[in-house]
Amino acid sequence: MFKRFSSLFFAAFLMTGCAVLPGDGPSAIDIKADDIVNLPPKEYVVVDIDSNVANVAGQARHDDFAEHFSIRKTGHSQRIGVGDDLVVGIWEAGANGLFSTNEGKQTKIQTEVDETGRIFIPYAGRIHASGMTVEALREKIQNQLLDKAIQPQVLVAVRGSQANSAVIVGDVKKPGRMPISVAGTRVLDLVAEAGGSKYPTYETMVTLKRGDRTAAILLENLFDFPENNVYLMPDDNILLAHMPRSFTLFGAIGKTQEVAFNTRTVTLAEAIARGGGLSDDRADPSGVFLFRFEDVGIARQLSDKVEDKGLAGYRVPVVYRLNLREPKAFFLARYFELRDKDIVYVASHPTAEFAKFIRMLGPSANYAQKIDQIMAR
Repeated sequence: MFKRFSSLFFAAFLMTGCAVLPGDGPSAIDIKADDIVNLPPKEYVVVDIDSNVANVAGQARHDDFAEHFSIRKTGHSQRIGVGDDLVVGIWEAGANGLFSTNEGKQTKIQTEVDETGRIFIPYAGRIHASGMTVEALREKIQNQLLDKAIQPQVLVAVRGSQANSAVIVGDVKKPGRMPISVAGTRVLDLVAEAGGSKYPTYETMVTLKRGDRTAAILLENLFDFPENNVYLMPDDNILLAHMPRSFTLFGAIGKTQEVAFNTRTVTLAEAIARGGGLSDDRADPSGVFLFRFEDVGIARQLSDKVEDKGLAGYRVPVVYRLNLREPKAFFLARYFELRDKDIVYVASHPTAEFAKFIRMLGPSANYAQKIDQIMAR
C-alpha cells in the first residue's frame, strides 16, 4: 500500500515540479503568450525581428530637437536689448561740424542701453533703443541729427549683446553666456564656442530649454542628423551632461550583468558576445528577447496591436524576439543596434528546466526507495 502511495506521490510531484522550480525568468512560450487563445491580453507587444524591423527599430535615431518639441530651424532678426554695448559712429560733411575733430570729420561714441531701454547721444538726447533692430536705430539717430549736424551719416554696431545671447553650462570647457550671431548660431556653434564637450559625443547628452519647452538628445545625433542642429534663439539655455549608456543582460547567458556601451554603437550580436554568449546547457536559441520602451511612431510601424491594446502613449513597451536557430538571424543581430537602458533576455530551454528538476529529484527518489525497501522487509 505504501509503495503504491509513494509512487503516486512522486508521479504527481513530477508533473508539478517543473512549474515551481527557480529560474532566470520567463520562458519563450510565456513571453509569446499572445499566440495562445483564452489568455488575458499582455501589456506589451511582441515583434519578431526581421529585415524590416531591423531597419525601422534597429537603426532608428531620435530627432527630438527638430520634431518632438517643435524646435525648428529658424533665423531671427536681432533686436537691441537692455544691457547691450553699442558703438555709434557719426560722420559729417564739413570740418566744422559738431562731431568733427582734429583727426577727422567723424567721431565714435560708446554707449550702453540702460535699464529704461534708452541710450544717450550728444545733441540728439535720450533715444529709445530696446526692441529695435540695428538698422532702425541707425536711421532714428541720423534723423535726430539732421538739423544739428552737417549732413550726418550714422553707423551703429553692437559690441556686446546680452539680449541676443544664449547660455551654455555643464560638461563644457568654457561655460557661460555666448552671443548669437546676426547670421544665426546653431547648437553646435555654441558648443564649439564653449570649447566642446569634456566627454565623448556618444556619452554626452545635450538638453536645450527654450521657454517652457525642453528637448534632450545625444551630442553625436547633432552630427548625424543636421535637422537636429537647430538655430538658437535669444535666452536659450543649453546643458551638456555626461550620461554613459548601458544595457542589461539576463537569463541563460554567460553572465547576468549591466554592461556599459563604451563605444558609439553596440549591436545585439555584440551585446550577447559581451555577456559570454548563450549558455550551452540552458539557453533556448529561439528565445532571445530585447525589452524596450519604443516611440509610438516606430511601434505603430512594427505592430498593428498597439492601438488594439491601448498602448499608443508617448512610449510603448515592445519585446523584440530573435530566433537564432535561423542562420539569417545572425545577420540581423549584427545590424540591430541597442539603445540606452535596453534589456536583453535569453530564455531557458524547457529541457534545461526538466534537467534541473531531475537533479533536484535525485536525493528524494533515493530516500523514497530506501523507505520502500524497509517497508518490504
